Amino acid sequence: MAAPAAGPVFWRRLLGLLPGRPGLAALLGRLSDRLGRSRERRRRRSPWLLLAPLLSPTVPQVTSPPCCLCPEGVHRFQWIRNLVPEFGVSSSHVRVLSSPAEFFELMKGQIKIAKRRVVMASLYLGTGPLEQELVDCLESSLEKSLQAKFPSDLKVSILLDFTRGSRGRKNSRTMLLPLLQRFPEHVRVSLFHTPNLRGLLRLLIPERFNETIGLQHIKVYLFDNNVILSGANLSDSYFTNRQDRYVFLQDCAEIADFFTELVDAVGDVSLQLQGDDTVEVVDGMVHPYKGDRAAYCRAANKRVMDVIHSARTRQQMLHAQTFHSDSLLSQEEAAAAGDRRPAPDTWIYPLIQMKPFEIQIDEIVTETLLTEAERGAKVFLTTGYFNLTQAYMDLVLGTRAEYQILLASPEVNGFFGAKGVAGAIPAAYVHIERQFYSEVCSLGQQDRVQLQEYWRRGWTFHAKGLWLYLAGSSLPCLTLIGSPNFGYRSVHRDLEAQIAIVTESRALQQQLHQEWP
Repeated sequence: MAAPAAGPVFWRRLLGLLPGRPGLAALLGRLSDRLGRSRERRRRRSPWLLLAPLLSPTVPQVTSPPCCLCPEGVHRFQWIRNLVPEFGVSSSHVRVLSSPAEFFELMKGQIKIAKRRVVMASLYLGTGPLEQELVDCLESSLEKSLQAKFPSDLKVSILLDFTRGSRGRKNSRTMLLPLLQRFPEHVRVSLFHTPNLRGLLRLLIPERFNETIGLQHIKVYLFDNNVILSGANLSDSYFTNRQDRYVFLQDCAEIADFFTELVDAVGDVSLQLQGDDTVEVVDGMVHPYKGDRAAYCRAANKRVMDVIHSARTRQQMLHAQTFHSDSLLSQEEAAAAGDRRPAPDTWIYPLIQMKPFEIQIDEIVTETLLTEAERGAKVFLTTGYFNLTQAYMDLVLGTRAEYQILLASPEVNGFFGAKGVAGAIPAAYVHIERQFYSEVCSLGQQDRVQLQEYWRRGWTFHAKGLWLYLAGSSLPCLTLIGSPNFGYRSVHRDLEAQIAIVTESRALQQQLHQEWP
């Protein structure tokens, strides 16, 4: 994250935001998923049990100890591939973006040159002129693909959340309807509706508040074989002055195929937007809020896990061929045969979290990384909404690594200055932060666990992620980047995806290190 300045959290100043309303802050803090945390405490796990069967039976279990070196000496995180597919790439194909404007311009440029597929998963699409630019780019590319001398079969698939994408008279749906109407055979718009918002609850909870029940929160932007993973939504502030994180994976066909299949899978269990602004269920699929909830969740689990299993099997076979084949070609022979791809020095692991469907891969990997961080290691962690789950809090406070945690100052919280109840949300996060810092102090861990805040005039802060520095290293060898916020909703309610990037490349490590202010 370039440009922003971070300084120590001045708790006296933060407490000054709450004069006359400590009860409100306390109430909001408790409402910030504390009900869920109390359930967590009752089933709290020992760190030694993190590799126990936490996932549904269809998820493969970790069968080798974390942090053991690969037989091939590649990196120490090979245990992750026991859960998800492992994609080996050259670090030259990985670029870290630093600004919202760079993110926006790259997306527009990629849409314009896409020939085969554009896949976009986000919480919502905004309704302003910048968002219209994106839609216009899509329309232009689709038109060119049909009018070309040798027409390409460009397909556009967009996955959004139903409740957030339907909010207001002008919304994500109305922005995309012209595309659907003009290119019905080439455009698909899927709107995920959480199975937990149904019946009387769905009728009684008003707009905006219904989004707290569960969302489609994945942020993946894919153009042919190029992929952007981010936490940013498709909205004007995310293109201008709302700081997030973004990584661009270039010419990574296997990774692009995986995320295309993942978005297709979630799309298949979502409602399909029609040209007349109605929605329909995919043939044969259980309705997400009218049908049987358990049957819907089982079907969704199978659909998503089939994608993960098939990709993992493909990558295992590729790994076996690469490292264990007796007929393995030398690099010179491979180059002579026309395969000039550089040897991988970076590994990408997609981490999926969909607790409504009993898929908890991101949770188990994150908890294991925090558990196994040894003394002398450093963990940098950031989130725009500081509301760690109790399990994550316990691990931060109970493990040996040093932690630097970057938070949004109240002034750069996206809800700062909002009307109504939303305007009190920054104060609620201050209350949660104060509680956590009090616990840090009570344990005498102020030197090991440090909190900083992000502030930049005229900007808001939405970045999230984790950087792991091994003991004795000044650069990170692993980062987590994507949509999860490490909070209760990310773990228990929403659909999330991020990637773990593990790299031996000093140049890429330097790029990742420079993200931290």
